[in-house]
Amino acid sequence: MTHINMKSWTTRSRKTVFSQTKWLTVEHHEVELPDGRIIPDWIWVISPDYVNVVACTEDEHFLMFRQTKYGVKGDTLAIVGGYLNPDEEPLTAARRELVEETGYTAEKWIDLGHFLVDPNRGIATGHLYLAMESRFVASPIQDDLEEQELILLTREELKKALDQGEIKVLAWAAAISFALARLP
Repeated sequence: MTHINMKSWTTRSRKTVFSQTKWLTVEHHEVELPDGRIIPDWIWVISPDYVNVVACTEDEHFLMFRQTKYGVKGDTLAIVGGYLNPDEEPLTAARRELVEETGYTAEKWIDLGHFLVDPNRGIATGHLYLAMESRFVASPIQDDLEEQELILLTREELKKALDQGEIKVLAWAAAISFALARLP
């Protein structure tokens, strides 16, 4: 396969038009394309990077939440996840989120990849992990805003839930798909 030497876009200027401290910043960029054209009003969104963890127990059950989310109609099945703290490594955040949300730790971690949410508008990078041989060690920290129930699903139940649209968030469905593909 022949590769074309592509040129990057250039940010000529940027101005913050909205900022809500650690959660969201919206910038207005002036961008120059490789052919010299100028786009004077490119919107760029900055939000924290996050982790999502598909956790599998020692007896091969998957830790899932049945929960509500403000932007989701009805309830959904969800995986462990949360924002990275400033200067926190993604795997460290994944380990922290797993124990905080579920009370479980894991012996084996598989990196499922790091993906841009929207490469043309910014947003965040999602860091996805599979936590194997998870075991309960402590009570979870109950500080989430959502109502949620921790449930255990078999591999077949998880596949069925994915196929039937019970996982309503793309990042979670992608992480589960990647995890299932990596399992023997």
